[in-house]
Amino acid sequence: MADAAPDDGAEVDPALFDRLAADPLAELLGIELEQVQPGYARAGMTVGPRLLNALGTAHGGATMALLDVVHAAVSNSHGTVAVAQDVHTEFLTAGRPGERLVAEGTELHRGRRTAVYRIDARGEDGRLVATALARVFRTEQPWGAPA
Repeated sequence: MADAAPDDGAEVDPALFDRLAADPLAELLGIELEQVQPGYARAGMTVGPRLLNALGTAHGGATMALLDVVHAAVSNSHGTVAVAQDVHTEFLTAGRPGERLVAEGTELHRGRRTAVYRIDARGEDGRLVATALARVFRTEQPWGAPA
């Protein structure tokens, strides 16, 4: 059975947001978690010089990291620990130097033990840069509880 649906506009506990936003790799890459609601998350990243590939466009690893930060946030947004099982990513077009990419993740299905999410990264002009379909294993361990 799925958890009860949240009220529209409900934000996650600020302590959980702070933990999700404190991702060291995200900080290294300049990824900023912007919003987390139950079943939804958004983060952004500016494609700086250190995030470019040999062709001079956004490195796929940096783009994937942006998607992954959003995946972690949206899948843990209900306050219980979720662990990634699979992320299938399609790179559709490259992020441009200096451009801010924004990724949004939404919950497609949430059951008692697994959940599925779609995460889309878009460029400043609205074009779809990359999309991911991601699955997690949901534990019953609340965030903040001892491991």
